[in-house]
Amino acid sequence: MSVVAGRVSWRSVALPSEHGGWSLTAEPALLGLLVAWSWPGLALGVAAMVAFVARTPLKLVLVDRWRHRRLDRTRLAASIAAVELVVLAMLSGYAIWAGEPGFWVPLAVAAPLVILELWYDMRSRGRRLVPELAGTVGIGAVAAAIALAGGETERVAWGLWVVMAARSIAAVPYVRAQILRARSRPGPRWHSDLGQLIAVLLVAVAWASDLVPGPAAIAIGALAVIDAAALRMPPKPAVVIGIQQTVFGVLVIVTTAIAVAAS
Repeated sequence: MSVVAGRVSWRSVALPSEHGGWSLTAEPALLGLLVAWSWPGLALGVAAMVAFVARTPLKLVLVDRWRHRRLDRTRLAASIAAVELVVLAMLSGYAIWAGEPGFWVPLAVAAPLVILELWYDMRSRGRRLVPELAGTVGIGAVAAAIALAGGETERVAWGLWVVMAARSIAAVPYVRAQILRARSRPGPRWHSDLGQLIAVLLVAVAWASDLVPGPAAIAIGALAVIDAAALRMPPKPAVVIGIQQTVFGVLVIVTTAIAVAAS
């Protein structure tokens, strides 16, 4: 293993560079808490955010180990990741102790998706479409886990994950396509169009199966139409795209939470 010296900023090691990831991680946590507030659920929501932040130093450690090198950033990243993983374990332990039994099942189901994302991260390929979709769909399971920890039914909990998965499947390829267009590097538009179609079909099937309330399915459908139309208009700056997607995400989770409460 080679050892390379050099100064490194802790910010570059500790803070995620994926700005949209903050919103896509917070949304399922917020949705779960709006539907079934509980202290164990809050612990899971905070744990989800800690896991998102911990992914950055963990990714750097995995990349450097994969390339058989040890940099100054490797040691710093390992130290930061260790602290964050301890915090993550404490929060998870509290949720297991105080939450309703079985809340962890959706997280176990989502684990392969998170592992797949880390597998791509280790090979410095985490910015590809597949790992980004795997990670965002996987983190959506937090909504179901929080709902179950708070005593909500399995039907409602799994429905929340479906809504968050549809939201991610529509948003990720759309944002990728828009950012490429903003940089004058137009990519294949069909990735986004296919994402919108899959998202709509997913919530439609879930609604027909009584997993997702009608207003939530309509919200996903409306956003799919908006995304498809926006992709055929002049591109907007990345900052505007990010703000729009954050607002859309809030609208989806608020609509879903109100619909669940009314059902």
